[in-house]
Amino acid sequence: MGLSQNRCDVLVVGGGPAGLAAAIALRQRGFDVLVADALVPPIDKACGEGIMPDSRRELAHLGVDLADAHGAPFRGIRFCDEGSTASADFPGTPDRPGEGIGLRRLVLHTLLVDRARDLGVRMCWGTPVTLAPKQAASLVGEPISYRYLIGADGQSSRVRAWAGLNRGTLQTRRFGSRVHYRIRPWSHYVEVHWGPLGQAYITPIGDNEVCLAVVTRFPELARTTRIIDTIPLLREKLRHAEITSRERGSITTTRTLRSVVRDNIALVGDASGSADAVTGEGLAVVFRQAALLADSIQSGGLSSYVAGHARTLRLARTMARALLLMDRYPALRRKALQVFAHDEVLFEKLLRVHLGEEPLNRFVFADAPRLGARMLLPSQLRS
Repeated sequence: MGLSQNRCDVLVVGGGPAGLAAAIALRQRGFDVLVADALVPPIDKACGEGIMPDSRRELAHLGVDLADAHGAPFRGIRFCDEGSTASADFPGTPDRPGEGIGLRRLVLHTLLVDRARDLGVRMCWGTPVTLAPKQAASLVGEPISYRYLIGADGQSSRVRAWAGLNRGTLQTRRFGSRVHYRIRPWSHYVEVHWGPLGQAYITPIGDNEVCLAVVTRFPELARTTRIIDTIPLLREKLRHAEITSRERGSITTTRTLRSVVRDNIALVGDASGSADAVTGEGLAVVFRQAALLADSIQSGGLSSYVAGHARTLRLARTMARALLLMDRYPALRRKALQVFAHDEVLFEKLLRVHLGEEPLNRFVFADAPRLGARMLLPSQLRS
């Protein structure tokens, strides 16, 4: 790449969903965008592979319309443990029920790359950006001229360290892995199975394939087979199913940074902070940040992004704290799932809050007292 091509309005370091979403949103607003990544598409990552309805809407705003042919639709969330099962459908209308969709991460990445290319985003794959201390960023040994630099390079962001934005707090750190099985999905829900060692997420991603992702607090147990062996229902269902992918591992964190912007450098996605993957809302957060960042730059700077960034993560972190209490305290989890199994309307209302369809404070004032009473008086569950 010659020096004349090393000029752009916005340089995005990192070509995963966060970087591509930011590039697409910026290009939609007319900016010349260059994306650089050391990897070559399609880029995979261990994750649950379920796109929630709010994530699906945000993707549509970026011009990426997910069709059933891309994966497998699902209509809600189901929580299961050894004693209880609670299901909640996504909000919708009789004519248009709410739907998420499960699809391979590689498919999602390919769709985002295609959309970015169609819009005219320039992309340099297999090309790491050099970020040396106290030196300007360079690409293939040549300096890059840009108005803004966006760090979208994940939890271990080099941009974050280079820009001096690493100061923050790591609240939680858990360990996960993901694998695929050839088996006909047995449910129209994403199932979250709670076991003694962590959670197992089953997401339909095709007519004859499911994604299994597991997350645990114990790094030495972060293997799908170790978690499945503690959940008899899944162990039996998957006993004879063919594994169709190699196991991939990952780390999920809840991280808060003091700042996500310095001068003309901004962080987006996991580079800018995160909420534990237990919420399933990571991609929705990423897509909202991309739109916020693009709007802010269009308005002439990064001040709007600074002001609004914390809001993009607030609800996900709140929900993560509640769900991780259920992970850490099995007795609390068992009681909560008993309540939700008996009163699925409560579970549906909590799902609406989780998706941003209803404000949290409404749930707190209108529904939390009933939830609290049932949690404290489990003998009334049969009343």
